[in-house]
Amino acid sequence: MATRIRLQRHGRKGYAFYHIVIADSRAPRDGKFIERIGSYNPNTNPATIDLKFDRALYWVNVGAQPTDTVRNILSGEGVLLKKHLQGGVAKGAFDEAEAERKFAAWKTAKESGISAQISKVSETEKLKAKAKLEAEKAVNKAKAEALAQKKAEAAAKKAQEAAEAAAAEQAATAEEVPAETPTETMAETLA
Repeated sequence: MATRIRLQRHGRKGYAFYHIVIADSRAPRDGKFIERIGSYNPNTNPATIDLKFDRALYWVNVGAQPTDTVRNILSGEGVLLKKHLQGGVAKGAFDEAEAERKFAAWKTAKESGISAQISKVSETEKLKAKAKLEAEKAVNKAKAEALAQKKAEAAAKKAQEAAEAAAAEQAATAEEVPAETPTETMAETLA
C-alpha cells in the first residue's frame, strides 16, 4: 500500500482549511484516511499550521510520500530537517547531541523569524488603521468646512434678501405719499 501525506479540504467555498492526513494513494482526496496528523489554515497571515511532529516524523521515516504542498509544510516545521539529521547520526557523521543542538538552533531561528513577521504584519495593520483614521478625519474636516461655508453663504443670502425686502418696503412706503384722508377732501369740498 503506497501511503501519501496530503491535504484534505474542509471549510466553506472561498475559505478553505485543510487537515494533514496519512492516506492510501488510491483513496479520494476527502475520503478515507489512515491518520490525521495536523491541520493547515492558509487564511491567516502567516498561515496557521498545527502538526503532530512525532507522528509526521514517524510516517516520513517509514516511507510515506508527501505531496508538494505538504512537503513545504513539513520542511517549514522542521520534520524533513530532523529526518536529515537522523540520517547523519545513523551514518556516524555526528552524534545525537550535535543533531539536537543543530535542530534547536534552527528551530529558534525559525521561531524568531515567524515572530518578526507577525510583529511586522501587526505593525503594518496599525499603520494602515492610523492612515485610514487620518484620511477619515481629513474628509470629515473638509465636509465640515464645506458645510460651514454653505451655511455662511445661506445666512449671507438670507441677510441680503432681508435687507432688500426692508429697502423695498421702505421705498414703497416712501413712494406712498400720504394721500389726503377722505374726511379732509370732504371737508374741502363742503367748504
